[in-house]
Amino acid sequence: MTPPAGVSRRTVIAASAAATAAPFVASGAAQAHGGHAPAPETYHLTVLGTSDTHGNVYNWDYYRDAEYDDSAHNDVGVAKLAALVNKLRGEATGATLVLDAGDTIQGTPLATYYAKQEPITTTGEKHPMARAMNVLHYDAVTLGNHEFNYGLPLLNLWIRQLGFPALAANAVSATTGKPAFTPYVIKKVSLGKHAPTLRVGILGLTNPGVAIWDRANVEGKLEFLDMVATAAKWVPVMRRCGADIVIVSAHGGDSGKSSYGPELPNENPAALIAAQVPGIDAVLFGHAHLDIPQRFVTNEATGQQVLLSEPSKWGQRLTKMDFDLVRQHGKWSIVAKAATTLNTNTVEADPRVLAVTRSQHAKTVAYVNQVVAQSTEELSAATSRYEDTAILDYINKVQTDEVTAALAGGAYGSLPVLSIAAPFSRTAVFPKGDVKIKDVAGLYIYDNTLEAVVLTGAEVKAYLEYSAKFFVTLAPGAPVDPATISDPSIPDYNYDVLSGVDYDIDISKPIGSRITRLQIAGADVDPAAQFVVAVNNYRRSGGGNFPGIVKTQVYNEQKEIRQLLIDWAQAKGSINPADFFVKNWQLVREGVPVQF
Repeated sequence: MTPPAGVSRRTVIAASAAATAAPFVASGAAQAHGGHAPAPETYHLTVLGTSDTHGNVYNWDYYRDAEYDDSAHNDVGVAKLAALVNKLRGEATGATLVLDAGDTIQGTPLATYYAKQEPITTTGEKHPMARAMNVLHYDAVTLGNHEFNYGLPLLNLWIRQLGFPALAANAVSATTGKPAFTPYVIKKVSLGKHAPTLRVGILGLTNPGVAIWDRANVEGKLEFLDMVATAAKWVPVMRRCGADIVIVSAHGGDSGKSSYGPELPNENPAALIAAQVPGIDAVLFGHAHLDIPQRFVTNEATGQQVLLSEPSKWGQRLTKMDFDLVRQHGKWSIVAKAATTLNTNTVEADPRVLAVTRSQHAKTVAYVNQVVAQSTEELSAATSRYEDTAILDYINKVQTDEVTAALAGGAYGSLPVLSIAAPFSRTAVFPKGDVKIKDVAGLYIYDNTLEAVVLTGAEVKAYLEYSAKFFVTLAPGAPVDPATISDPSIPDYNYDVLSGVDYDIDISKPIGSRITRLQIAGADVDPAAQFVVAVNNYRRSGGGNFPGIVKTQVYNEQKEIRQLLIDWAQAKGSINPADFFVKNWQLVREGVPVQF
């Protein structure tokens, strides 16, 4: 048997075993005594859930080179999660399972280092997230969309390094249509010395947005099916194969909304899965980075209350689901269920997790503290959402230079080059003096690559109009508060600024009519004019659903933007705003610049 793309031999065996298991039938129903049946004994199952750990092992902020801390004094990392999991395992009165809902191997310089600087695919090294999670002893992990960021070879190797199954029922081979990864597992659980075995079915669902966000890595290889329809297919299979209860581990939020257009299945369907698919007892979900301790959704077909929980992000929270079960007439049934999320700042980090990843953590710390250049002044991203800043222009300058040089002398060499950048971080700073890799990584926190397409002047304006919906509407004279100037439903990374054109955004006007000035060298941009536009692969592939940008690239050399920023600084030796800062856009109301 040859595994399809994205499958290891071990996961195929696990899937086959699950698919062929005979339904479990147990005897031993309570016998009547004196005309009355004794009250059935209650047993307990605890399911602990993590999600969106995003490469965090140590409670460490690599961008600040210090222990992680935020205004709420949260902690992060698998080492903290492991300590809390082990504490709860020790306190458990029944059985305990531990699951993860995805986005594991991307998000910190530690994860990036072992994907880019010393990739596990070439060094033979074990991934730090595999080392850490194997110490914790998960029962299963679901693949998140960020698992696909570094390509299928690295993903498949990481899966082989795990001591437990990696699930993604809705990721299928583009050629055969068969599951590319293990769809589900059925865990046999002992609830006590005299209790019959409980069979817990765990179904994993990944995010369909992978088809857009990592198109270059999966196109022609994998397809990503609707999460609701996939659950509806597999839950009955799991029940027929003997699952007494079914838990879905889904990498998708519960809002029912998507950040992309209608061309792909829903991005955040956790609540829809609970409502529309019979036979599910609980859903552990992630992707949205929210702390949702407990939510109940009524299944439309059965009336059953389905339990949902999401454990925030980065290891800050641990979901704890509790199930009380009884066995009557040869069948298990749940008589009570509840969930909460627990704060990992209540425990000390697990020393075994720290020990197995200590050298990798130290190597990453040394790498990010390398100096790349000297900055002539401090540059901050704090205000880059609502006013033109030098630090964002630095990104656009580097992108413009790279694309201009690559296209010189070719068919597009004579077109003006514009560049797009988004304010990924509000805390990024280039200090005056030494600028280190960690400072650049703190500014550009994603592993995006650079691409370029051709847009017309009309398309550039439509793009800017779409971006401008980021701001709330404020009438002339109304007070302006930077803290509330943007629509809270739109993340900062889905607001773009452009270099190479001069424009005004009138936030007193309705969405769609806010770009009141669009010029080059004082002349209005011709709607028919053509421009090369430098853009990251996430946006160009449809992330954020911006108009006009999903088209054939005229530049795509698979160069990582973060590395281009580092290379430019190293070549110059100096980061001087005089080399790149051009104040080309502003917020206005009726033509009057907004003052902050």
